[in-house]
Amino acid sequence: MADPVLLLTIFIIVVALAFDYVNGFHDAANSIATVVSTRVLTPLQGVAWAAFWNFIAAFTFGTAVAKTIGSGLLDVKQVDSFVILAALIGAIVWDLITWYVGLPTSSSHALIGGYAGAGIAKAGLGIIIPGGWIMTLIFIVLAPLLGMGIGMLNLVAILNIFKRAIPANVDHIFRRGQLISAAAYSLGHGTNDAQKTMGIIAGALFIVPEYRDLVSDEVGKLMIPFWIVLMAHAAIGLGTLSGGWRIVRTMGSRITRLQPIGGFAAEAAGAFTLFGAAHFGIPVSTTHTITGAIIGVGSLRRLRSVRWNVAGKIVWAWIFTIPASAAIAMLSWLMIDFARKLFG
Repeated sequence: MADPVLLLTIFIIVVALAFDYVNGFHDAANSIATVVSTRVLTPLQGVAWAAFWNFIAAFTFGTAVAKTIGSGLLDVKQVDSFVILAALIGAIVWDLITWYVGLPTSSSHALIGGYAGAGIAKAGLGIIIPGGWIMTLIFIVLAPLLGMGIGMLNLVAILNIFKRAIPANVDHIFRRGQLISAAAYSLGHGTNDAQKTMGIIAGALFIVPEYRDLVSDEVGKLMIPFWIVLMAHAAIGLGTLSGGWRIVRTMGSRITRLQPIGGFAAEAAGAFTLFGAAHFGIPVSTTHTITGAIIGVGSLRRLRSVRWNVAGKIVWAWIFTIPASAAIAMLSWLMIDFARKLFG
C-alpha cells in the first residue's frame, strides 16, 4: 500500500503547481495588456512573449522571495500539510472568482491571505510571525504608488527627451521599445510570482521529516532546490500562455487607453519595481505594481483620461483579497479537519 504521507505531499505539490498555473493565466494581463492594447503584438504573440520570459526568470533573480513565503510568514513548527492545502484552495478559488468577473487582483496576496487564514484556523493568531508581514503589508500600499510614481517620471523624461522629434518616428521607436519593456516586466513577474509557489512547495516538504533533507541546507535552514524552481516557472509560463482575456481587457483599455510611449513607460516602471522587490525578498503584488503604473501614465496625460470608477472597483477588490482568500482557506481547513475526524 502506498505511503499516505507521500501521496498527500505529492497531491499538495500538484495543487501548488495548479495555483501557479492559475496565477499565470490570471496575471497574464499584467504582462501583456499594454503591449496588446497598443497593438504592438497580437494577443497570441503577447502571451507567447510573456510566457517565454516568465520561464527565463528561473535563471535570474534567485529565491529570496520563496524563502520569505516558505518560512517567514508563519511558524513552520505549527504548519502541517493540511494548512498548506487549505491555503492553496483559498488562493485558487479567489483567483478564479476575480478572473471570472475580470478584476485584476493579486494572486500573491490571495496566496498569503490563504496561508494566514488556514494557519489561524489550525493554531490561532500565535502562528503568525509579525516581523515577516511588515514589509509585505507596507508594499500593498507602496507597490502601486512606486509603479505610479516611476511610470510618471518615465513618461516625463521620455517626453522631454523626444520633445523635438517627429511623433510618427517616436511612435515607431517605442513600438519596438515595448518589446523590451514587456520582456523586462514579464521577467519581473515570473521571478516574483513563481517564487511564491516555490516557497509553498518547499514548505510542504520541509514540514515532513522524511523529506526535509530535500529542501534544507547543512545547518537545517530552508533552501529552494533548482528542480522546484524549474517546475514553478514552467507552470506559471504555461498559465500565462493560456491567457486571461477578461482581465486583459480591463488592464489594457478599461482603465485608460495607452499609446506605445505610455505602454513603454508603464512596463519599465513595473519591471524596475519588481526587480527591486525580488532582490530584497519582498513578495509584492505584480498586479498592484503594473496597475499603479498604468494609472500614473494615464493620469499624466489628463486626469479625466483615467476611468476612475473602474480603478475604484479594482482597489476595492485589492482590499478584499487577503481577508476573502483567508476566509475561504479557513473554511477549507475546517472542512478538511472535519473530514479527517469523520473518516479517521
